Amino acid sequence: MALISLKSLGVTMSAPLFANLDLTIGSGDRLGIVAANGRGKSTLLKCLTGEMEPTSGDITRTRGLRVGHVEQSVAPALLTRSFHQVVADVLPPEQAESELWRVDVVLDSLDVPEPMRERPMQALSGGWQRLALIARVWVTDPDVLLLDEPTNHLDLARISQLETWLNTLPREVPVVIASHDRAFLDATTNRTLFLRPEQSPVFALPYSRARQALDDVDASTERKFQRDMKVAQQLRRQAAKLNNIGINSGSDLLTVKTKQLNQRAEKLEEAANPAHREKSAGAIKLANRGTHAKVLITLDDAAVETPDGTLLFQTGRRHICQGDRIVLLGRNGVGKSRFVTLIRNAIIEPDTLRNVKVTPSTVLGYSDQALSGISGDDTPLALVSRRYDIGEQRARSLLAGAGVVIEMQEKKIGVLSGGQKARLMMLALRLADPNFYLLDEPTNHLDIDGQEALEAELLAHQASCVLASHDRSFIRAIGNRFWLIEKRKLTEVEDPEDFFRSVVETSG
Repeated sequence: MALISLKSLGVTMSAPLFANLDLTIGSGDRLGIVAANGRGKSTLLKCLTGEMEPTSGDITRTRGLRVGHVEQSVAPALLTRSFHQVVADVLPPEQAESELWRVDVVLDSLDVPEPMRERPMQALSGGWQRLALIARVWVTDPDVLLLDEPTNHLDLARISQLETWLNTLPREVPVVIASHDRAFLDATTNRTLFLRPEQSPVFALPYSRARQALDDVDASTERKFQRDMKVAQQLRRQAAKLNNIGINSGSDLLTVKTKQLNQRAEKLEEAANPAHREKSAGAIKLANRGTHAKVLITLDDAAVETPDGTLLFQTGRRHICQGDRIVLLGRNGVGKSRFVTLIRNAIIEPDTLRNVKVTPSTVLGYSDQALSGISGDDTPLALVSRRYDIGEQRARSLLAGAGVVIEMQEKKIGVLSGGQKARLMMLALRLADPNFYLLDEPTNHLDIDGQEALEAELLAHQASCVLASHDRSFIRAIGNRFWLIEKRKLTEVEDPEDFFRSVVETSG
C-alpha cells in the first residue's frame, strides 16, 4: 500500500534539481536517495514532509499520515536541553507525564547510557547529537521515517548499531535515507533512487547493485545514442547524394526522396537521448612530488598519550614506507586522532619527539576532521592566492575547477557548504605538493562522486598516507596496510574485515 505517491514531481531553483519524478513509498520500503552535494536530496525530503512545495507535479499522502523527519543539524534552541529532554519535548502535553516511559524505551533501543541522557546537547559529540535527533523523531511513532545523512559524525560502532536498529524496525514503517555512505546504504536499503535533473531512475536494489544496474542502463543509452546519430549522418549523406543527382537530372522523384531521408534523419536526431552526464560538484585532484627515500617515518615504540599525559598505547617498532596506504582501525577513544597528531607534530617539528624519526625529504599534506587547515574567516581566493603564491587569475581558475564558483570565492570560507569546504581542502592539499598524506576522516562531507575521486587520486598517484576513517567502502578501496589499535596496543592485521565484524557483534 502506497503511503506517499509522487507524480511528475519537480523542483527548480537556480536550475532544475529534479523533474518528472514518479515514485511511490509504501510498507516495507527501505529507499536510499543518492545524488551529488547540493543536487536535491534534502529538498526532496522536505517535499515529502510537506515543509516545501514542489515547483511542479503532485504529492499524495495517506490521510493523517505522520511523517518523521531527521534533519542534518541540531536546532540552536535544543542545545541547552538535555538528551532526555530533547526527546521528551516532542510528546504532546497530555502524554508528557503518563507516557514518559516511551522515551526510555526508545533510548534503551538505541543503547543510550543513563549518564548520557542527562547531559546537555551542547556538551555531546556530533554522533550523540545525531542519535538524539533520531530518538526525538522515533518517539512520535511516525508512519514514515525520513533520515537525512544519518551517519554523519557516527563512529563505526554507532553506524553498526544504527544499521541494526533500522533493520529491526516494523516493516510496515517505510524508511527513506539520503546518504553518501555506500556501505550503510547497502546494509539498510532495498530500493535506490538516483536523483537527476531530467529523469531519476529507481531500482529495487540496494546501492552497489543499483549503481551497477544504472551504469549498465547509461552505457546502453549511450550506445543507442551513438548508433542513432550514426544512422542519421548516413541518411543525410545519402540525401545529399540524391539531391545532387536530382538537381542534375531534374528528377522530382529524387527530390521527394531527398526530403524523406532528411526528415527521417531529423526524427532520429530529435528522439536520440545521450546518456546522463553527472555535473561535477568540483574536481578533486592530488599531487605526489615523490621522494627517493624508501622509509619516510620510523616509530621506535613511541608513546601515544592524551593531552594530560595518560598513556593510550605504544606503537612498537614500525616503519611507514613510500607507497604505504595505512588505515588506522579502532573504536572511538583508543587514540587514532592522537596518533595522527603525533605524526603531524613529528613532521612539522623534526627531531623534537623521542622515538619518532622522520626522513628530511618528507613533505606533509594534512587534513583533520574539522578542516582546520582552512580558516573560516579567510576567503577561498585569499587563502589560495596568498598561501601558494600563484596569482589571482590562476587561483580563480583552480577554485572554479574545485567547485567554488566565482560568486563564492570572495566570501568567508565559513559560509561555504560542507562539500565545498572539503573540496577546497583537497585543493589546498594538492597545491602543497606533498609526498605524504595524513588524513583524519577525509570523506566527511564528500558525496559519493567525491569519495570515488579521492580514492582514484590516491591510487593513481601511489600516494603514501596514513588515514583514519569510519567509511568502510573507502577503507576497503584504499588501504594496503592496516594498523589495529585495541587493548592499549598497536598491531598490524591482514585486512579490516575481522575488525568490522567485531564491531557488528558487540554493537548488535
